[in-house]
Amino acid sequence: MAPETLLDGTHTVLTPEYVEFRFTLAGLYSRFLAWLVDSAIVLALSMMALLGLSLTMMAFPGIASALGIVVYFLVDWGYGIALETAWSGQTVGKRLLSLRVIQESGVRIGFYHAALRNLVRPVDRLPFLYLVGGVAAMASGSQQRLGDMLAGTIVVRERKLKVPSALSATGEEGLLADPLFVSRVKRLSTEEREVVLTAALRREELRMDARLRLFAALGTRLQDALAMEKPAHLSDEKWTLLVAAALLPPKAARGTRPPRAQALG
Repeated sequence: MAPETLLDGTHTVLTPEYVEFRFTLAGLYSRFLAWLVDSAIVLALSMMALLGLSLTMMAFPGIASALGIVVYFLVDWGYGIALETAWSGQTVGKRLLSLRVIQESGVRIGFYHAALRNLVRPVDRLPFLYLVGGVAAMASGSQQRLGDMLAGTIVVRERKLKVPSALSATGEEGLLADPLFVSRVKRLSTEEREVVLTAALRREELRMDARLRLFAALGTRLQDALAMEKPAHLSDEKWTLLVAAALLPPKAARGTRPPRAQALG
């Protein structure tokens, strides 16, 4: 077993359709490595900011140390909040380690969650090297530091899922070539796209009864969203797979991994 998976666990999300999705929690080892990468970037950005303020520091040498601390914390907070908001729960370090912050409900985080979990970092870092945060994570069933508990977030490991052949061989090439169908699929919201892709990629993990419930709900939801009736000869699952195939770029449809299908929409 690889070192980074030693402390990994699982987090289960139950959808309104009573379908379970399991997320692999990021272990403390991989989170620590991601933090080291982000810390190096924050330090470099802080030094650049201080160089830009060098004239001010020379004019007021008595406040140089205090100004340096303030600049570091502002850069540190701004870096985490900005990137986790813009990159849907990822920073440079998390992206390199294939980690992502999501809500406990399985959906992507927003500015509120990113801000809350990052503003609590100074407490989690006490007394050094995230000792408080590490102890809190080990005591938590979902490996949450204090910031995560307050924000209602978890850190998960992104799975490298490949597009199943069913998405590139739907047997309905005529519908996929229909400009009206494709244009309406492309207008789906980001959340709707992620729900469709996640369901398509992870359907083999579901029990048959849960699978049927999920795709029945998705089939109805997609007919409303697209303002189109499902062809009578298609099952709800096949209909959803067609929508997923229309969402994928040509390379992904031939079997490569599509962009981000981790968090539920």
